[in-house]
Amino acid sequence: MNSKQYEYLGAHLDVVDGGTGVRFAVWAPNAQEVSVLCDQNAWTHGRNWLNSSDNGVWWGFVPGLKQGDAYKFGIRTQAGHLIQKCDPYAFYAEVPPRTASIVFDIDGFSWQDDEWIQKRDVTNWYEQPVSVYELHLGSWKRPSDGRQYYTYRELAPLIVDYVQKLGYTHIELMPVTEHPFDGSWGYQTTGYFAPTSRFGSPQDMMYFVDYCHQHGIGVLMDWVPAHFPTDGHSLGCFDGTCCYEHADPRKGYHPDWGTLIFNYGRSEVRDFLLSSARFWIEKYHMDGLRVDAVASMLYLDYSRKAGEWIPNAFGGRENLEAIQLLKDMNVMLHQEFPGVLSVAEESTSWGGVSRPVYTGGLGFGMKWDMGWMNDTLRYLHHECVHRSFHQNELSFRMVYAFTENFMLPLSHDEVVHGKRALISQMPGDYWQQFANLRLLYGYQYTMPGKKLLFMGGEIAQWTEWNHNTELDWALLGQPYHDGITRLVHDLNVIYRDEPALHQGDCLPSGFRWISCDDWQNSVYAFVRMGTNSDDFVVVALNMTPVPRHNYRIGVPKPGFYAELMNTDADVYGGGNVGNAGGVYTEVGENHGFGQHVTLSLPPLAMLILKPVLARKTVTVAATATPVTR
Repeated sequence: MNSKQYEYLGAHLDVVDGGTGVRFAVWAPNAQEVSVLCDQNAWTHGRNWLNSSDNGVWWGFVPGLKQGDAYKFGIRTQAGHLIQKCDPYAFYAEVPPRTASIVFDIDGFSWQDDEWIQKRDVTNWYEQPVSVYELHLGSWKRPSDGRQYYTYRELAPLIVDYVQKLGYTHIELMPVTEHPFDGSWGYQTTGYFAPTSRFGSPQDMMYFVDYCHQHGIGVLMDWVPAHFPTDGHSLGCFDGTCCYEHADPRKGYHPDWGTLIFNYGRSEVRDFLLSSARFWIEKYHMDGLRVDAVASMLYLDYSRKAGEWIPNAFGGRENLEAIQLLKDMNVMLHQEFPGVLSVAEESTSWGGVSRPVYTGGLGFGMKWDMGWMNDTLRYLHHECVHRSFHQNELSFRMVYAFTENFMLPLSHDEVVHGKRALISQMPGDYWQQFANLRLLYGYQYTMPGKKLLFMGGEIAQWTEWNHNTELDWALLGQPYHDGITRLVHDLNVIYRDEPALHQGDCLPSGFRWISCDDWQNSVYAFVRMGTNSDDFVVVALNMTPVPRHNYRIGVPKPGFYAELMNTDADVYGGGNVGNAGGVYTEVGENHGFGQHVTLSLPPLAMLILKPVLARKTVTVAATATPVTR
């Protein structure tokens, strides 16, 4: 296994016999001949030959080439055809729709993020707050001067200032690896070692990450080892034969996306992907990879009918080679880059996705909880009057909540392809739609698991995401939309400030139901606990537009419970039904506790309560106000 292939393959500035130029190396095992095509030789095949070797790598030196020069490889196939291919290991590429690779030295950037990296190396993210703002660089915000995009350097302060004000800990970039088709959102990658040139140079991208780190923001990036596009200049049939993909379409063609699937069992392909994963962490200082479409890698029959797939050597449906690749990747990343996150988008019940390889797991640090996302949105899509019949759609999550280290995603996939924006998915009248959205975010931030929200959700954008335009920033200044933004900020703050809301995100000891079966009132209540058992908060959710006055829930300890958050507060656009800042406990058995609080549960809202004053309380009458002594 070699995860540093980018140090040898590709194009590297060099000096040979006192002359400057570029050293080239490319894997094309079945080519008859390979030459370098560039402006210097008028893109003419045969003027700058590469030499062959026994391992299928063609190599050579072209004097006079310099940084910024475009090039491709001219490859003569076994059938005698001459094809032109971009460099699989290129560090930079022309701006689409042009497709040539560009010579670039990526080691010249002066990083200023040592303090961040040192802190990251010793951080246990499972017990730390992780709230992620997912964004697409090309459609977050666009310049007003006629250009299509801002540059990486321009986006850095704009994005960092914005996410800092919202209180996020990380951003997640939808794929910034080079890709020809805007409509793929970057998920059909052609440059596994090149940041897209749409927004600038590799050093511009490094500046972006460095700027984030200097301002305390982590950067995750989407990485796509599950498939690649069929574009003629790219990896498919690279030397006239199937080098990177399986030749048999039952293993090498993806029916859902019209793309090609890597041949994970081929050592050169495995090293290519492992090198790409390492490259973004080592050279671009990324804080983690969110690996796309993991489920499609795990199963040979993924999205295929009977007869359309080939079983593995044992007759099963598991893709053993892909599984080994994922394990090798995670072992390599976690051993060599402590503190880096690997996050799986995996939509099935495959066991141990985020468990160590040495215990039989895949080795990911975290896994997106797609079940939570689907169950929660399906529940909230119900008209409020019908929710009492679906109580278990939310409570079921806790059956499996700690089988993985989960991240709770409300991602781009939930607001595209006719699904509508989150606010538009909420039932009820105008007020209820906003109340339901506030309830959704409150529920997300109080459930065990790390948090992720796609851009636009924080301003309650009405229209679903369109990659061809920017977010609807005109909504800023409108009271209800500003209320959502303020709520997202306050949720991030309380999530970061309260250990009980993040230390136990991945621990069964971090959660306890108080009540999950009050289907008549559609109410849920639970306790979140930190690593210190005395550090806890109580959460109550009313999933109907009917206020629940004099509603009792048992609580772990006596005292005064301050109302830390109420999503029905008027500053968020709510009706301000609440508990005047907090309530005292009353003596009396309830929900298995020896004391309880009597609350006014606001409509379509979430409450967070925290004990802040331990006092002895007695109840003078069943409905009386408790007397403190």
